[in-house]
Amino acid sequence: MALVALCAFAVAEETAEDWVKKGDELYENGSYEGAANSYDKALQFYNESIEHNPEVSASIQPEEVWNKTYGGDGFDLGSSVQETCDGGYIITGWTNSYGAGGLDVLLIKTDSDGNEEWKKTFGGSKDDGACSVQETYDGGYIIIGLTESYGAGDSDVWLIKTDPDGNKVWDKTFGGPNYDQGSSVQETYDGGYIITGLTESYGAGDSDVWLIKTDPDGNKVWDKTFGGSSRDRSESIKVTTDDGYIIVGFTESYGAGNRDVWLIKTDSDGNTVWDKTFGGSNDDIGTSVHQTSDKGYILIGSANSQTDAKSGRLVEDLWLIKTDPNGIEEWNKTFRFGESSVGISVQETNDGGYIIASQGFRTDAIIKTDSLGVKLWDITYGDKRGHPTIRSVQETGNGEYVFTGQFGGYEGDTDVLLIKINET
Repeated sequence: MALVALCAFAVAEETAEDWVKKGDELYENGSYEGAANSYDKALQFYNESIEHNPEVSASIQPEEVWNKTYGGDGFDLGSSVQETCDGGYIITGWTNSYGAGGLDVLLIKTDSDGNEEWKKTFGGSKDDGACSVQETYDGGYIIIGLTESYGAGDSDVWLIKTDPDGNKVWDKTFGGPNYDQGSSVQETYDGGYIITGLTESYGAGDSDVWLIKTDPDGNKVWDKTFGGSSRDRSESIKVTTDDGYIIVGFTESYGAGNRDVWLIKTDSDGNTVWDKTFGGSNDDIGTSVHQTSDKGYILIGSANSQTDAKSGRLVEDLWLIKTDPNGIEEWNKTFRFGESSVGISVQETNDGGYIIASQGFRTDAIIKTDSLGVKLWDITYGDKRGHPTIRSVQETGNGEYVFTGQFGGYEGDTDVLLIKINET
């Protein structure tokens, strides 16, 4: 009887931290399935603790510090933002308010309060645009996107390097006769660049994931394609601590059905180390990935999880997935704001949690979670004419958050949006 009582007491006293520790021990001993089960148990315990103690999350609320818009009398959109070494921000995106014709690449530099310091455009007579920007070690900027004005075909990957004042140092195009696009770029340890996106000009199927490595001057060193007979593409890439690369996107060629989230790990030469798919019979996509402090990965996208009772159509949920260093799922969470939600951007924060940008049919949101994906707070924008569209979010050096996107009505007159928020 005493033994039974002792066991019952021990179970009652177990915590999420105990199960995480047990999972870590199992993982180190090579018991990956057991580790995953322990992490699931940790998440269950933690969720229960939040439910029983709602003041844990209710005490934290987001507050807008300032908001800024930039643009002319046409279409302007911010697709990517990064804090710069001087405490300001660099934004890239698309514009037809300025530039040479059609849509052009837009690059905006602001100070720490979001006041515009300068802007630049890049493009020709057709449509050109940017998806991602990063400050480089020399204080300049590297931009990736697509161009219809230059290159070899319908649309080409476009890589642009600028100096600290946004003046173009060089640019390169990559592509063949069909549609090719760059989605994400990172500077590598050797001073070159790694690019991912999609190609319809090369590879095995309708479209393939395309991985391109360049030297510091943007000259191609090597390239790789990944995919099967159907449509496959990538949206985000990061350099990993082992000098390799982690890529996320979607695949129609592999997985459980229709589109699945596709996570690919390569070595420094672009050779596949492993790949994983996540999803069910409906469309599931990955949009953003980061390596976490435990050398695992956090990825975000969307899952078409169920049919809406009123409309009868499939509804998208934001899907947050945490994996171990080998791509084995540790836990996942779904969120929805309004009628549908797609996770657009995710980053691990200094406190070990995650900051997320969500885009929806009528409601966009910024979400903060803890290290197990439990939501701590959210701030939403929507349900009114001209609500903001969120594209990219980042934690700043002082623990606040900044995000960019687009603001405007339905007549085509939209502006680049930059908003800074903090926790109160």
